[in-house]
Amino acid sequence: MDSACINYKDTGSFSPTVIDYLEDAPALRPFYGSRPDLKGFAEFLKTKKVVADREILVEVLLDQYARLSNDPQSIEFPLQGVRGLRNNNTYTVTTGHQLNIFAGPLYFLFKIVTAIKLARQLKQEFPDKDFVPVYWMASEDHDFAEINYTNIGGKKVHWWYEASGATGRINPDTMRQALNQYKGALGIERHAHELAEIVETAYTKFDKLADATRYLVNALFGQYGLVIIDADDHRFKQSFAPIIEQDIIEQNSFKNIEATNKQLHDIGVHIQVNPREINFFYLLEGLRERIVFEHDVYKVLNSEIQFTEAELKVEISKYPERFSPNVVMRPLYQECILPNIAYIGGGAEVVYWLELKSNFEHYKVDFPILILRNSGLVIGKETASKIAKMDLCPVDLFKTADAIKNDWITKHSKHNLTLTEEWRELTSVFEKIKLRAYKIDNTLAPSADAVQARLKHAIDNLEKKLIKAEKRNYQTRLEQVEHIKSDIFPKDSLQERSENFGLFYVKWGQEFIDELIRHFEPLDFKFTVLTEK
Repeated sequence: MDSACINYKDTGSFSPTVIDYLEDAPALRPFYGSRPDLKGFAEFLKTKKVVADREILVEVLLDQYARLSNDPQSIEFPLQGVRGLRNNNTYTVTTGHQLNIFAGPLYFLFKIVTAIKLARQLKQEFPDKDFVPVYWMASEDHDFAEINYTNIGGKKVHWWYEASGATGRINPDTMRQALNQYKGALGIERHAHELAEIVETAYTKFDKLADATRYLVNALFGQYGLVIIDADDHRFKQSFAPIIEQDIIEQNSFKNIEATNKQLHDIGVHIQVNPREINFFYLLEGLRERIVFEHDVYKVLNSEIQFTEAELKVEISKYPERFSPNVVMRPLYQECILPNIAYIGGGAEVVYWLELKSNFEHYKVDFPILILRNSGLVIGKETASKIAKMDLCPVDLFKTADAIKNDWITKHSKHNLTLTEEWRELTSVFEKIKLRAYKIDNTLAPSADAVQARLKHAIDNLEKKLIKAEKRNYQTRLEQVEHIKSDIFPKDSLQERSENFGLFYVKWGQEFIDELIRHFEPLDFKFTVLTEK
């Protein structure tokens, strides 16, 4: 593939706060630690304090990878990374995401590719240290409706199932209809059979969605050394138990994040998540419900379960795995069990992490470097040919269809469709008229201005009519703009936010991921447009 990069600002698809973060706006500096550049990493590595228990981390990961032991070759490289985590000079570069079926939208892959590429670049810059890319599975999440579908080639593949509790614990045995639909959408050409085998094994050979997702992601990324972690484990929660107890009883995260959110709001940042008084769920098979404090007892909503403070402490001590962090405590949990130096997230994630730094400081845990994941647009050969014939550059593609057409007509018409020069002449005439009117009666100047404004409006309308008339002359050519936009922006949204990777994999196989790794530059912070040669 060929690649071209444009500024995120020019896509019109990223929030002002994300742009401010990338551009190092001073107002945001109090809300994160080191800058996302090599200098920032060098500074951070000098002071980084690892609170994770490396032995427990390796022990749990080895147990989890044992579930993939029937394919030892596929886990060879991940296990090298896992074992390396015992060493004090090894750090993780982490991204996380929900367990979207069939890997959900393209940005699921883009996050992981960013982690892999950044780990490689950090190793090159700091050769005396090792860096392991990690995919954190959001296996305790309970928002099944957000992960039970994917869009591929204009078709929505849906897993129809009434689920409850943590999504990672759901048995995918009811996925047959969705699995057949997805495989049907892949077709039979090129690498379709290869991907069909991967998803068939993933969703039929494992009895938990977390294990199915681990198999799928490992099949795609294991050869690049990606380590996949499921934090829904008693041993991990046991190491986090002191913070679980303290935070539920003292409500520290609520106080800290509320105060930060007020500061962010005051500088114009749109708040992504709001903390609750208690930021943990109670987790059992088929149940993940909020914990609330009412009438001197801790209650689990939509259940009969409740605890006194003494009973709560015993429960956390004996069964820490039953306490599941919500969106504002999950990042702290992550940084407590991984020797992590960077977190890679989408735009909304980067913004909500800015809310959390004060809570990290309260618990004396280092705040990782925040990296905006790479974003990309993948353009096939046929669409690329249309774009070339229309003489459009990458940044043009992000304009509205009408704006592209207007620009194209203005650039390619044989006639001068703008009335700028004519208006300049008319403005000169009006200046003379206003001067004469002022000399006769100085109260007539506003009347002259009003006439000028009406004429300017009429001239602008005439210019639009000229462009519209010329569009009719080029109607066939301009229809290509609609085809191009619908091809690369499904549902008028960024391709990466809706389209699944499947058809790209069918066309290019594993080379598709190789190309993403080759072209993505995590620390350049540019939107990457990839075009098939």
